[in-house]
Amino acid sequence: MGYFPEWKLKEQGVVAPDECLPAGQTVAMGIQHVVAMFGSTVLAPILMGFDPNMAVLMSGIGTLIFFAIVGGRVPSYLGSSFAFIGVVIAATGYVAGSGANANIGVALGGIVVCGLVYVLVGLIVMMTGVQWIEKLMPPVVTGAVVAVIGLNLAPTAVRSVGPSDFDAWMAVVTFMCVGGVAVWTRGFIQKLLILVGLVIAYAIYAVLANGFGMGKPIDFSIISNATWFGVPTFHSPVFELNAIALIVPVVIILVAENLGHVKAVTAMTGCNLDPYMGRAFLGDGIATMVSGSCGGTGVTTYGENIGVMAATRVYSTLLFPIAAIFAIILGFSPKFGALIQTIPQPVLGGTSIVVFGLIAVAGARVWVVNQVDFGNSRNLMVAAVTLILGGGDFTLNLGFFSLGGIGTATFGAIILNAVMAMGEKPVEGKGEPLDLEK
Repeated sequence: MGYFPEWKLKEQGVVAPDECLPAGQTVAMGIQHVVAMFGSTVLAPILMGFDPNMAVLMSGIGTLIFFAIVGGRVPSYLGSSFAFIGVVIAATGYVAGSGANANIGVALGGIVVCGLVYVLVGLIVMMTGVQWIEKLMPPVVTGAVVAVIGLNLAPTAVRSVGPSDFDAWMAVVTFMCVGGVAVWTRGFIQKLLILVGLVIAYAIYAVLANGFGMGKPIDFSIISNATWFGVPTFHSPVFELNAIALIVPVVIILVAENLGHVKAVTAMTGCNLDPYMGRAFLGDGIATMVSGSCGGTGVTTYGENIGVMAATRVYSTLLFPIAAIFAIILGFSPKFGALIQTIPQPVLGGTSIVVFGLIAVAGARVWVVNQVDFGNSRNLMVAAVTLILGGGDFTLNLGFFSLGGIGTATFGAIILNAVMAMGEKPVEGKGEPLDLEK
């Protein structure tokens, strides 16, 4: 068996990872995957003050890196990771909608080091297997850490709305638009609920501000003045311990996401992809390092694209280099970047409220899906302490650097879980319930 599959032609029915559609259909399906990843891949850099063109470009390059390292065996697209939003904002003090992030270099340094740690995890998993990760970070830990990423951002989301009453009401209109798309649409439109809701709110804002003078008008001239093709903005990483300490814990989320995605694709395809788990971590880690070195966001395997595969039952890995090439082409369009810059601050603020809230709820979903038993004292304590440490931004001064709320919550969850597990009764989940009334 060669390093890459031979990709046998399959024209109908379920298409396995090592099979492929005819050339024309492969290109069309690849473009569909670009559309699926587009909304989230663009939104994440906007909320962090990064260049969206660079993020899209790096998503394409990162996907090609991932494809090469897994030998074309794991069907995945790598896009901007939302897990970095909270820590990047905390490390740089950025406010959504305020233009380019002036402290982007500091964030990039943390992203590069996070990618390096991810690479080390991948290499270890390639040598030892993935069981130790599942033991070190059970669902109660990963769920709590994911929830903390969203909760820690709550004050930032509210502050990013803007100073005026009109801004506040437009933020309300924005998350109501997103909610309306979630409830009253179906199919592909519903999968793009954040992007479609943002577009609707953008149109409403344009009518009210540009037509009736109720807010700061949108300057559309920057779109017409931008060229169709050009090189995105490159930035160099700056390595500061405080930022690194804030951002590196995100590796736990990336590992959990990638692990879950590979397991999901394994279940959908019936192909055992566990042997490629370490390589998947390695590919994602290297892609994150490359992206951070150039000015892009950290990347992760995308659930949106897994959703497309589930709907189409086409799992051919050849779709993803095609999607990556189209993303790279799109990344070299300044006109696209100029369009993104015209999004009003209250619309971004309202979107931030939705996105950060969804991140917090995603943590709770981890608990529900994995049936975490909160009658177990260990699970209850780990979740409770982690949420308050992160939500309250509990900071520890360690002398040469400070560990912020997300960092203390992450490491606290892992350490507290491990310590409490030592004294737990042998039967998992059957410890004496903690009576909160005492």
